[in-house]
Amino acid sequence: MMRPAGPRRSRARLRACAALAASLIASGAGAGDLAALYPRDGRRDLTGADVARYPGAGVLFCRRADGIPQKAAAAWLIGDARLVVLNAHNFRNRQMEMTREVADCFFQIGGRNYTFEPASLRLGTPFGAKALHITDDWALLRLSQPAEGIPPQPIPAAPPLPTGPAEIPIVMVSPGGHANYDGPASTESCRIRQIDPPSEDDMRRVRHDCNDGFGGSGSGLFDAEGRLVAMQSASLSMNSRRPFDIEFHYGSALMFEGALLAAIREAVAGAPARAPVAP
Repeated sequence: MMRPAGPRRSRARLRACAALAASLIASGAGAGDLAALYPRDGRRDLTGADVARYPGAGVLFCRRADGIPQKAAAAWLIGDARLVVLNAHNFRNRQMEMTREVADCFFQIGGRNYTFEPASLRLGTPFGAKALHITDDWALLRLSQPAEGIPPQPIPAAPPLPTGPAEIPIVMVSPGGHANYDGPASTESCRIRQIDPPSEDDMRRVRHDCNDGFGGSGSGLFDAEGRLVAMQSASLSMNSRRPFDIEFHYGSALMFEGALLAAIREAVAGAPARAPVAP
């Protein structure tokens, strides 16, 4: 069960909300814009060797109003052949209004498509929440059948990284690609530049200088040893090509720790994955 919402949100979470409000990723939006977020663009095409190094990388597809499926975001098979981790904003907007039905989407990995169990949706927001924040921007879903022949990403360990300014080398892996990148999937070496204080769910937002674009939400941030550290949520000034700025032009990702990590461990251990979903 998800815990009830507290009487007040933390200051860290309110700050995160402002970032999320600026740029929740919408499927298909921004198509045709090929400007990177920063003057430096080190992205390259994802290779087979990258897939082997960063297993579990998949893509969320969702059907448009006319029934045609299109690429929506990155998603990850983590800890189990049926557990998928992705952003909550694929199904809710920042006011927690439903934007998609789970039944309208499917997960693609290893060249195959897998349907979800809609009732398994678990959102990172507290029950009854009225707003979606960066550190709430996660969801778990179970596949209707296990992914065949695909190793999942190992369950992450809580990153032992201190809160505050940082210069941490990372790799952003974007199996869903970006609307402002020519290839279907990409990876880029970049840096975490700040780790914000934790929310009441013991989760922290990281600010980074990785290039992002519409469709890149859910991308994984990996450390130098290839360990999954965080999941991309949103970027400020989407497709505004200018230098990184710690206050006004940066990417936001949520770390695999606190409530998210506990939910993944619970789901993999076989505890009930279903929880109340905010309306």
